[in-house]
Amino acid sequence: MFTLHRLQGHIQTIYLAEYADRLLLLDGCCRADVGPVCDFIRQQLKRPLTDLHLIVVTHMHPDHAGGAHKLARLSGALIAAADVPGQWYRGLDGFMMHLSDILLAKWVASRMKRPQRWLWYPRFLRPDLLLKDDEPLPCFPEWQAYHCQGHTDRDLALLHRPSGELYVADLLVRVRGRFIAPFPLFYPNRYRSSLLKVQTLAPSRVLLAHGGEYPLSEINLEEVLASAPTVPMTHWRSVKAKVRQALFGKDAA
Repeated sequence: MFTLHRLQGHIQTIYLAEYADRLLLLDGCCRADVGPVCDFIRQQLKRPLTDLHLIVVTHMHPDHAGGAHKLARLSGALIAAADVPGQWYRGLDGFMMHLSDILLAKWVASRMKRPQRWLWYPRFLRPDLLLKDDEPLPCFPEWQAYHCQGHTDRDLALLHRPSGELYVADLLVRVRGRFIAPFPLFYPNRYRSSLLKVQTLAPSRVLLAHGGEYPLSEINLEEVLASAPTVPMTHWRSVKAKVRQALFGKDAA
């Protein structure tokens, strides 16, 4: 038996699975979430930080990887990530994208009327464990990791097989009552395959990092597929489109 706790993070929902002898953090949180997560474990659960055994990083964005290394240092937990070669933020482009993603997270926080916090985190992840597609989590075999790429090249979704609950991180977001594809979306073809994978897995509930949790029956995946971009939607494309629009008017967008 376990309890899945939902914590309000800086800009996202944090999911923490509590077992009698260990804890599992379903994502790496924001750098600003490290203190609140530690306080929750110590003060609310009345447990030592060393009970945190595993931290999964579903992808490298600030609200999913930002707290992973520090939480691992404080607790001794292992970090698990998708078995994908290389670093997401590699090279000069990666350095610039890392900066822009942190600024984007700060902008989201301001839109949510959150106080500004320190969000800087290492752009290179040093995972202890690499997860292949359809592989159970070490020490938590009832949880299955699935590669669900599209948002980035290393997105993970986590299925709790006994309950059928599926944490999809940023595979879907809910905005103004609609389920839509995330931004950025680097790999539209992979994204469509990932949505079809969710459809095949047929979870009982889908847990979002942004937007809550819902029975799969309430999510019209066909509508999301129909409205999803067919070309990459990235930071640089958005900037270029805005520049073209500013220079040449709406017809150039």
